[in-house]
Amino acid sequence: MSETIAVEVAAREDDDWELLAAGCFEGEGPDLDGLPAAARDALQAIAARPGWKGGDEQCGETAAGPRVAALHGLGKRSDFTYRRLAAWLARLADAASGNGFARLAVLLPPHAETAGPAADRVLRAAGVAGYRYERHQTERRRNRLAAVRVLPPRGEEAAYHEAAAAAAQVAAAIVWTRDLANSPANEGNPDWMEAQARELAGERGFTLTVLDAEELARRGMGGILAVGGGSVYPPRLLRLEWGEEGPVVALVGKGVTFDTGGISIKPALDMDEMKYDKSGACAALGAARAIADLGLPVRLRVYLPLAENMLDSRSYRPGDIVRCYNGKTVEITNTDAEGRMILADALSLAAEEGADVLLEYSTLTGACVVALGRFAAGLYTHDDGLAGELLAASARSGERLWRLPLWPEWVEEMKGTHADLKNSAGRWGGANTAAAFLSQFVGDLARWAHLDIAGVAWVDPKEEGYKGATGFGVACTVDWIRQLAS
Repeated sequence: MSETIAVEVAAREDDDWELLAAGCFEGEGPDLDGLPAAARDALQAIAARPGWKGGDEQCGETAAGPRVAALHGLGKRSDFTYRRLAAWLARLADAASGNGFARLAVLLPPHAETAGPAADRVLRAAGVAGYRYERHQTERRRNRLAAVRVLPPRGEEAAYHEAAAAAAQVAAAIVWTRDLANSPANEGNPDWMEAQARELAGERGFTLTVLDAEELARRGMGGILAVGGGSVYPPRLLRLEWGEEGPVVALVGKGVTFDTGGISIKPALDMDEMKYDKSGACAALGAARAIADLGLPVRLRVYLPLAENMLDSRSYRPGDIVRCYNGKTVEITNTDAEGRMILADALSLAAEEGADVLLEYSTLTGACVVALGRFAAGLYTHDDGLAGELLAASARSGERLWRLPLWPEWVEEMKGTHADLKNSAGRWGGANTAAAFLSQFVGDLARWAHLDIAGVAWVDPKEEGYKGATGFGVACTVDWIRQLAS
């Protein structure tokens, strides 16, 4: 699996770097106080060049003694966001690695996005900067960046030192989550996902229970069995448990290891991206790893329904009626609405076993991508208090959530003709009707939330500089649970 870049919080006077990158805003000079004389003089010389404005992505570099100093424009101060900061760090890591630098130092400009309260997410972004999924490449990048030394704005050093250890643990969990989600479907099938969960359980002290196809049938978990019936890899439900004190937190993650759409087959264009349809399960596993590594005082239960949605004589069909674990029947109108079917069984089990709060992640609907683009996940919950907690964690972590409605009308839309429910109500409000469908499987559990991460679980090179999984959900969940447990 991939490794994170070692991130250190360094003093300005230290010069254990090969490349120093300083950021400054348009119309402003860089804050260079405390830097070694050679670096200060080099950066001042760049800022004094006639063409220097500090515009977004403007860059100048020069020698600083035996090392190299670079000044990077970050655009207007008022336009600077965490997303832009993370993108800048990723570009720096790529440039340093590609040019053979092993030790990069980053001088952060003073700004709300780099101040002490933001230290955790800044250091986490540095830890995942330059990530690439290269496990199957015969020729990998030879010049690998080994360490990033973060130089905080003056006066914020203590906050950065305090945040460093936890940020490193979360960054490592995100990188691991990305590797899981990026794994191709001919490797990352339900068998393989179970093996990864088993390895995690052995290393971090989780108790792992596997409900195989026979046990799913015995328990009446028809949703998972229906979706996975057409695959050579049998479906299953993984249950992991960890912790002995604190609130009971249930995490549920959609694990469709590849989604053809089944008989309601998807278009060929971009179907390769359907290996990412397991990203919800990967996020739940990654969050669990980080929670264990940080030793957070919660009693954690993780439920991962795993299935591959393939075409076969045993595949479930439009018009079929499926009985889920809580007894509700579902009329299948679209076999490509498969994620909600496996989640129905997992949510029902989690609700039956009880929890103080439940959080579920799934790449559930293209409709959510239409609504929010690739900049935020959809948040659905009836509980205003839980919504506030998660939105606050979203703001602190930098993983954007946007609350969408769970009105009774959406439940009415999901009523079946010949069964209790149908699994798809058509085109309009598709993310909302899908969330309403899930609400029918949480029983009396009041504090539960659904995150539709379809738009943010993976990115395109045009948007982020590389194509692949993001590990979205890990950072926000860890932040939320740290507050919950405190």
